[in-house]
Amino acid sequence: MQPERSAAQSSAVLELLESLPHLLRLPSKQMWFDFDEEADVLYVSFERPQGATDSELTEEGVLMRYRGDQLVGVTILNARKRLRSHA
Repeated sequence: MQPERSAAQSSAVLELLESLPHLLRLPSKQMWFDFDEEADVLYVSFERPQGATDSELTEEGVLMRYRGDQLVGVTILNARKRLRSHA
């Protein structure tokens, strides 16, 4: 394995491990993540297909996607910008 590749992989694993407590508290044990780099939007789905029938935009700029009363997805706008503000 190349040294720079190994360092990048180790960093990614550490970041994933740090996020683990948050991921385990989410309402679903199955999740799919899709990031649109050009739009800077992170899509998190708790079901595939989502089949959302309603959505609500929070004050934080997060789109909550519902099917009935069940949360089936979250759309996070300006995802990279949020990451920089928390760094």
